[in-house]
Amino acid sequence: MDHKVETQVDFLQCLETDVCLYIMSFLDDPGDLVRASVVSRSWHQFVIASGLAKQLCLKAFPQLHNIIDVVIASEGTINSIEEKTHNAMEREILERDHKVYAALLQALTRSKVCPKDCIANAISASSTDNYPDESVVNTLNPRDRFIRRASYWSSKGQSNPEVPEMLIYKLRAGIWVITEIDIQPFEAFFQPDKPIYSAKFVRFRMGHPKSPREIGSDLHHLPLQRPADDKFVWTYTSPEFPMVQENRLQPFELPEPVLCVGGYLQIELLGRVQRQEMDGLFYICVCYVRVLGRPLFPTFEMDMVEPDGKLLLKYYPENLTSVLQSSSSTEIPRLRHLEAEMLAERLGLLEDLLRGIQQGPNNPFIWDEDDDDEINGGLVL
Repeated sequence: MDHKVETQVDFLQCLETDVCLYIMSFLDDPGDLVRASVVSRSWHQFVIASGLAKQLCLKAFPQLHNIIDVVIASEGTINSIEEKTHNAMEREILERDHKVYAALLQALTRSKVCPKDCIANAISASSTDNYPDESVVNTLNPRDRFIRRASYWSSKGQSNPEVPEMLIYKLRAGIWVITEIDIQPFEAFFQPDKPIYSAKFVRFRMGHPKSPREIGSDLHHLPLQRPADDKFVWTYTSPEFPMVQENRLQPFELPEPVLCVGGYLQIELLGRVQRQEMDGLFYICVCYVRVLGRPLFPTFEMDMVEPDGKLLLKYYPENLTSVLQSSSSTEIPRLRHLEAEMLAERLGLLEDLLRGIQQGPNNPFIWDEDDDDEINGGLVL
């Protein structure tokens, strides 16, 4: 009885390199890439030599094109490549890059870290009606009022409802995968019928300063009530999202996660829907802004090495599990972060109380002793 011998062919050995690379480029899962690299020694060498892990990262997150070099950090010391032959050095560089980008791909696509607010501080607003009482800084407070005053940002009034407004924020240091931006329009509870000053649409941009070395520290000293758009390069622009005229925190989920490295966010508020009775002008008012993202720290860090946004990626292998596994150890920093936010809010309330005591009867907001949600005074936007 004849037995047919099944012949197995390794296409990597038979096809041109470009064709093999094209076929392997369809591997879009980190697990598939790892499995392909252990099929055989030749497959392992092909995956590393072709830089497939890096290509997958760049395909999913184009912002990584700004990385010009990677290093593997161990106990705070950067591993250096010893003097070797040219071929040995090149092979070691390819091995290093594969390890870093394969780990980065896992962290970007399989992170178990809970999303958290990654806004560091407010930078500027394109206009502000009553500064500093209606400053953009107020949008970092999740409440729409303190003890003796409302808390919100207001634009200047416009007769043309199509005039846009822009808010700019600095995001926290480190690498963040941004997934969602939430905005709550302000309801003017002190005006008749409690109008809500929302925008018609909203759009988001992310980027970095045009000249970080020259104006990096000066960004903290920009006038909060004036435009600062000309000082930034926006490398990402989202589609427009419709905003509803409702007094609630409205979530805007990005179509694809966006990688942001200690960068800046611009919120474009497009179109106005609410006219104020007293002056007949259109305003946009925002109560609260929150940016949700997953941090890759402490597994990865990035340093800007050139003024045009070029980056150095640092990888700490011993910390990879902290990003990939959801455990009590990863929840502790989150709880501490929430505790710090609560403490900051309480300090803000205390400061506001002291300010209200100093202002005395001149303060326009006087709370009803029977109900903190009702007020007897009012304020014109």
